[in-house]
Amino acid sequence: MKLSPSVSIEQSETGLEFIKIASEKCDAKIFLQGGQITEFIPKNNKPLIWVSQDETYQEGASIRGGIPICWPWFGTHANDGWPAHGFARTSVWQADEVHESDEQITVSLKLPMKLVNTTYWPHQCALKVEFILSDKLQVRLTTTNLGSVPFSFTQALHTYFPTSDITNTHVDGLQGAQYIEFSEGPFVQNDVVSFNRETDMVYTQANAVQAINTPEGVINVSRENSSSCVLWNPWIEKSKRLSNFADDEYKTMLCLEAANVLTDKVTLEPKQSHTLITTISW
Repeated sequence: MKLSPSVSIEQSETGLEFIKIASEKCDAKIFLQGGQITEFIPKNNKPLIWVSQDETYQEGASIRGGIPICWPWFGTHANDGWPAHGFARTSVWQADEVHESDEQITVSLKLPMKLVNTTYWPHQCALKVEFILSDKLQVRLTTTNLGSVPFSFTQALHTYFPTSDITNTHVDGLQGAQYIEFSEGPFVQNDVVSFNRETDMVYTQANAVQAINTPEGVINVSRENSSSCVLWNPWIEKSKRLSNFADDEYKTMLCLEAANVLTDKVTLEPKQSHTLITTISW
């Protein structure tokens, strides 16, 4: 991979490689493990994504924060012992291409499918993630069916967002969508969403754009090729059970995830591709 002047490859203290972007538009970090962006700060602005202060960046473990890639299934699998949220978020991705222009930097990674356990995923396919970085961040996750038979999958870009006060944070733009929560529903979202308890809502028929109103400002979140999304905050009791997560950190984060889940799952015919896109900005 040929680097550009604003892009370098570095290592964490635990030996995990990451791509560092330091440009006139933004600063960012993208770890090869998980193909996971963990930092995005537009120039002269505040961080747009959140990582736990207790994260230890260990080999083989998903990073608590940033944008984990949940693929090729979201949530727990029907088969006992299979990794939650799939294997992409703990696999080591391969740096592919970097393009820099005056307007933006594009970094693309691909998942080496020859290293994937065929017990989990016997299908012939390609998986690529592209990060388009400017004063906003766009993430594009593309799955291509290289085989001769169709396959189906679910997925999510599990974005962690920052807030200084979850009780003074609201999500607008989900009104009218249906949701399942804790395996119950579907219910209809009538109002702006506020937070006063554990939240784990899986939405379908959701509008393409939401606004997260925080004390620091409004974060705009949009999706393409997706009519489903997930809203999550662990609240008090679950926070105590989470790995790499301080007990009180539920106060400073929330997840709003672009997804293809439930009735929005993807079925790809041979030679077809699907790209899940999310774009975030202040």
